[in-house]
This record gives sequence, structure tokens and C-alpha cells, in this order.
Amino acid sequence: MEWVTCVRCGVDRLGFDDPGVTNWASLWGLFRAGPLSGVRGMVANWDVYAWLRQRGAETIKHPGGTLYAHLCRVHDRLGGLGLDTDVQLAGLAHAVYGTDGFDVVLLDRTNRAPLRSLIDEPAEHLVYLYGACDRRRTWRRLADTGEFVNRFTNLVETLSRAQLRPFVDLSIVNELDVVEQDPAVADRHGAYLRALFSSWVSVASPQVTHDAQRVLGVASSS
Repeated sequence: MEWVTCVRCGVDRLGFDDPGVTNWASLWGLFRAGPLSGVRGMVANWDVYAWLRQRGAETIKHPGGTLYAHLCRVHDRLGGLGLDTDVQLAGLAHAVYGTDGFDVVLLDRTNRAPLRSLIDEPAEHLVYLYGACDRRRTWRRLADTGEFVNRFTNLVETLSRAQLRPFVDLSIVNELDVVEQDPAVADRHGAYLRALFSSWVSVASPQVTHDAQRVLGVASSS
């Protein structure tokens, strides 16, 4: 085992056999969730990295390089913030069904079993929620109402508290990565994201809010 630089993600990673294993910040985040959780996350990661490459994520352009690199960074950032393994795994696969902001599909949402078998049901469900979110009709009132508009079905549901926080955390971390990788996005959407994430302070994890404060200057209370 040695430190190597992942040519795909451009970050330092622990050099096991697979070049896509987690970096130290993510590894620490996994074990903060508990040894068994950490081991499960590490093993699942190796499979998911390979699967994403097989689905062509390395060939798809995205701010900061490729979609694969973006997925890796989001995963690692969630790990560095100490979020649960399920949230980290969802971060690694969050764009698999496409999203309202990046509608490139790696796996048809009518065939969710392959992803579920890789990352387990809780993480896969979060990936589905993230991809299904109609942002225009959901984001602004989400913290107040918990109402979620599914762009795939056009149905409205109310997220539980247990669903809401992981969804919000993943949404914030995704946008922070895009903003950091593409200054033009910050110029165009920075004010909107600051206002939005400030309204989510009551439902986001504190460490995620602090990260948003650092990057965007989000208010500490809504």
C-alpha cells in the first residue's frame, strides 16, 4: 500500500490494486461511522468505481474534467465531512439516473437493481431521490414543507426528517464542487445558491453548512 495520485480524479489516494479507492479524508469519514460501516463502504467503493468506468463516466465532460472525477470528488468531500457511508456511496453514484441539472443517464431508472446491488437500498434510494428531484418546484420550499416533486412521475411526496437531511447534504456538496470547479457557475448562480443554502441551515448537517459558508458565504441561520 502506498500513496498514489489518481489520474482520473487528480487527487491523492491510497494505492491498493484499484486506482479508484478512497483518499484519506474519505477513509477517515468511513471509519468515523464505525469499523463495520467503514469496511462495507471501502469494499463497495471498489466495485462502484469500476462500474462507473464501465458505464462511461470517464468519457463524459463535466466542470472540472469528467463526470467520473466529479463523482469521486463529491464522494470524498462527503467522507471528509464525516457523513454516513450510505450518503458517501450515494454521492459516488448520485448522477447515475441523470439529474435535473445534468441529464446524462448512466443507468435507466426503470432498472434500478444493478445499482441497488452495488451500494444497497438506502444509498440507491438517495441516488434515485437526487436524480428525480424537480429542483425548480422543490428546492425553495423544501426546508419549510419537506415537499419533494418527482420529475420522473410528476408526483409530490413529503420527505421524512431521515430522508431530508441526507438529500440536502448531498445537494449542497454537489453544488459546492461545481462552483469550485467552474467560477462562471459561481458568478451566475452564487447569489441564488447562498440564499437557498441559507434557507436549508435548519435541515442540513452543521459541517455541511460550515463548508457552504466557507465556499459561498452562506448565512449561519435562516
